[in-house]
Amino acid sequence: MNEPVHTPLLEVQDLSVAYGKIEALTGVSLTLGAGEIVTVIGPNGAGKSTLLGALMGVLPATRGRIRLEGREMDPAAADVGDRVSRGVGLVPETRALFASMNVEDNLRLGAFRFRQEPASRHARSLDEVYELFPRLKERRGQMAAALSGGERQMLALGRALMGRPRLLMLDEPSLGLAPLIVRDIFRIIVQLRRQGVSILLVEQNARAALEVADRAYVLELGRVVMQGPAAQLAGDPRIVEAYLGLQGRHQALLSS
Repeated sequence: MNEPVHTPLLEVQDLSVAYGKIEALTGVSLTLGAGEIVTVIGPNGAGKSTLLGALMGVLPATRGRIRLEGREMDPAAADVGDRVSRGVGLVPETRALFASMNVEDNLRLGAFRFRQEPASRHARSLDEVYELFPRLKERRGQMAAALSGGERQMLALGRALMGRPRLLMLDEPSLGLAPLIVRDIFRIIVQLRRQGVSILLVEQNARAALEVADRAYVLELGRVVMQGPAAQLAGDPRIVEAYLGLQGRHQALLSS
């Protein structure tokens, strides 16, 4: 009997993005299946944030194709609203919170596309976020500007989840956070995957990203130079040398 054919949640083919005459992405292709964590790692300036911007409709692509659940999305159109309405969420590197609003109001803004739903449904979404991030419940009346770095990241994640995304894209979620907070954030990322959220993770902390991801792509100078199962790439000497440092080199030797 033939195996069933599963359509990937996200398909990107030959995507290119330019800033003026400078091409920041060149022919990038990737896929992400439902319930997967896929990570994109690479050095500063590799084009990782540009990739997320193009997928979110923040930046227009010069060529390529983007499909979500088999349906085309116009890569040349900068249309964030279209992506949000189709269940795509992005937590940007900057967090992009409303500093003068309290935690709960920031969260409620994340559910804007469901504004016609009954208040009881919004309350249930809030409860789900507060269950995932008990710290936010404690701070619900506090201004976002007064939160710590870790709390701001939790709030940015929680706000994105209020939109009930099928695809959640995270841009450098560990940036500027203490190691213990980074561990908590990545634990939550794994928990979200268990709850059915598919995640595209852009991250400079290659070690943490490869530990939680199912598959990985390596982006350098706007091009995909390596791809494969995350565990396989984590043991590849080229990845160890370039991204995982001395500790990763010792681990690779011990496992070989």
